[in-house]
Amino acid sequence: MPNIEVKAEITYEVQIGVEWRNFIQPILRTHKKVLVIAPAKVIELAAIDQFVTTHGLQLFETPDAEEQKNIHTVSEIWNLLGESEFGRTDAIIAIGGGATTDLGGFVAATWLRGISWYAVPTTLAGMVDASIGGKTGINTGAGKNLVGSFYSPRAVAIDISWLDSLSDRDFAAGLAEVIKTGFIRDTSIIEMLQKVGTLSEARTLSQSLIEKSVCVKAAVVSADFKEGKLREILNFGHTLGHAIERKAGYILRHGEAVSIGLHFAALLSEDALGLAPEVTAQLRSLLERFELPTLIDSHSFPWSELFETMAGDKKSRDGRIRFIGIKNPGDPDWIESASADLLASTYEKILL
Repeated sequence: MPNIEVKAEITYEVQIGVEWRNFIQPILRTHKKVLVIAPAKVIELAAIDQFVTTHGLQLFETPDAEEQKNIHTVSEIWNLLGESEFGRTDAIIAIGGGATTDLGGFVAATWLRGISWYAVPTTLAGMVDASIGGKTGINTGAGKNLVGSFYSPRAVAIDISWLDSLSDRDFAAGLAEVIKTGFIRDTSIIEMLQKVGTLSEARTLSQSLIEKSVCVKAAVVSADFKEGKLREILNFGHTLGHAIERKAGYILRHGEAVSIGLHFAALLSEDALGLAPEVTAQLRSLLERFELPTLIDSHSFPWSELFETMAGDKKSRDGRIRFIGIKNPGDPDWIESASADLLASTYEKILL
């Protein structure tokens, strides 16, 4: 498949099927200094340290997953960039899951008010969502991704071979974002996944699922880069999902929390948008088929705390918690005036 173009503050390509080392080679000819940011597990998996040494690059090893998305890690990287005298013509390459590309993009956006960066996502969630669209950021005590910037990469390399080493749990977590995309825009994704019964079978569809998901995200982002309105549809399942992530201390995978959020948003859509219950049942069944959670327990996730977190989310407006729902598969809509009672009663429907 040809590269997929994204038009934002710059125009860049998402290269699907490229080998990551081959992707990096021309970058090295373009920039004098390059810093590679990657978690220890990814460095070890692909011998990135050897690659960096061979090509005279610098390497920063990040903590794993969401643990890296904080101001402490950012400060360490800023210090390294300063000591190495990185200038505006130099670059950062972020190799890892969505947390790593969020971090790498944010550092690039803030160093000298913006230097070039490139994304090499190594997880399914990173490939179909986090690395594309230029949303960069870190977490704070106040919540997830509340500090960040819209700042696009110069290019994204999706090397499918990274998925071979991905655990079933991490692959399933990525499928939550793929399923989300099917229910907000491209229903052929739903049709594809309905025909498979296991994670192993879903893995055989990886390239097609990635291509379809990336096409959706590229089109939405190109039409609304800074989330004026349309881009918000990509938040289907994320309002409650982010609150669950934070309450869980980021032990849950992002996709696992979003999976529960998708089920909640679909149930809410029944009352707020007239969604047929059969569609909610289809969504829940599909998520559970791939071993994704759709229910939570009230002891670990009390409604009062989830509600408070959602009220402080960046998607809220004037104290109103805003959700993306669906009227039908492929037909998203905004839920902006749901009452506190309706939200609480919907929460009761997702309890174990």
